[in-house]
Amino acid sequence: MSGLANRVALVTGGGSGIGRAAAIALARAGARVVVAGRRAPEGEETAAQIEAAGGRAAFVRADLEEPAQIEALFEAARRRFGPVTVAFNNAGVQEPRTPLATVAPQVYDHVFGVNVRAVLLCMQHEIRQMLEVGGGVIVNNASVSGARNPNTGLALYSASKAAVISLTRSAAMEYGPRNIRVNAVSPGRVRTAMMLASGIADMSEVACGLPLGRLGRPEEVAEAVVWLASSASGFVTGHVLAVDGGFLAQ
Repeated sequence: MSGLANRVALVTGGGSGIGRAAAIALARAGARVVVAGRRAPEGEETAAQIEAAGGRAAFVRADLEEPAQIEALFEAARRRFGPVTVAFNNAGVQEPRTPLATVAPQVYDHVFGVNVRAVLLCMQHEIRQMLEVGGGVIVNNASVSGARNPNTGLALYSASKAAVISLTRSAAMEYGPRNIRVNAVSPGRVRTAMMLASGIADMSEVACGLPLGRLGRPEEVAEAVVWLASSASGFVTGHVLAVDGGFLAQ
């Protein structure tokens, strides 16, 4: 993909799953990657894999529910590589499967704190740094659940991902004139730790219910992220790209 050589890319939740795959793919495309997350062993392993393959990466530990740690993350990224010009806001959480009427307020605070507020705060820092250097690209990780909830008992996750989609479109409108493109990917049934812990009893039945007849791989979402981050998608902004095996087409 063109336009990523020596760009400074930040990936939140980069220690596993889609985040790890995206960090590796962005590095392969030439970006210098800052991997952010709460769990140091996983994040350091992602950075180590990138370095072992000849890329450049650094891990920064950050709890995205803490605004001060988000600010420190962006300061650390700047010190290590320079202003962030490519960002994949990937970190997210899902509540335990619970009927809507019994969801506790603290669960709401946690899900929206990570999935919405942290995305907003990260975007604010990203936009400021991108404006300093004349532009950049932001990709947010939404979900097909933000458009059509495929599961009962996960109302907060679905609502939070709908908010991410709305934030993406609003930012695209506001900052397109300042040369900042903002898009989102909406993964469907992708084989990740979060997916496997979602309480679905029969994954094979889920896979057979998709037009492509299988679950997705994190690397397939990562390739979509790289395309949206690259100059190959230079006329694309405010778009939500479903990487879902045809789920939303049904």
